[in-house]
Amino acid sequence: MSRMKKQAEQNRTAAKELRERSRGTSPATRARAERQADAMEARAAELESGRVTDVTDQVLGLWSWARGR
Repeated sequence: MSRMKKQAEQNRTAAKELRERSRGTSPATRARAERQADAMEARAAELESGRVTDVTDQVLGLWSWARGR
């Protein structure tokens, strides 16, 4: 779970940086950057809430289950 929280924080940082970099650009570029930043924020919220399943955890669980057989 800590991996997902770390990824969520990285997503939020990237979204903030993207918004800062888009300042002073054309309105179309700024709108595209804002949409991308919003998507990053939404992904971060999903990661923090636990609604997202981490594939790595699934694989490790299957591996442990298979070894225990």
